[in-house]
Amino acid sequence: MAPTPDESSADGIDAAATPSGTGCVECLASGGWWVHLRRCAACGHIGCCDSSPSQHASHHFEDTGHPVIRSFEPGEDWFWDFRSGSGFTGPALADPQHHPLDQPVPGPAGAVPADWADHVH
Repeated sequence: MAPTPDESSADGIDAAATPSGTGCVECLASGGWWVHLRRCAACGHIGCCDSSPSQHASHHFEDTGHPVIRSFEPGEDWFWDFRSGSGFTGPALADPQHHPLDQPVPGPAGAVPADWADHVH
C-alpha cells in the first residue's frame, strides 16, 4: 500500500494551482535543458529535476519555501516532500497532469546537447 500524505506534506499542496507551462520555466528562459520535469504542488511552477544540470525544482523550494513537488512526467503521479525527504501519494491536481506527450525527454527539442548524459547529476 502506498503512503498517504501526512499532515506536513498535505499543507504544501494547492490542488487548484495550474502548471506554469509545459517545460522548466528557468531553462526555457535561459536556453537550457532538462532531464525530467517537476511541478510545485503549492503554486504550479514547473522546474527541472535534480538529475538536470540546473536543478530548478529544488532551487524553487529553496527560494520560496514551497515544500512539495509532483512529477510532471507522463504516467507518474508521485509527490515528494523536501522537508521530510520522502515520497507519498497525494491528491489529484489541476490539469494538465504532465508535459505534452510529444515533448522529448530530455527536452526541450533542439536544446539538448548530443553529450547530455555527461551533464546529468
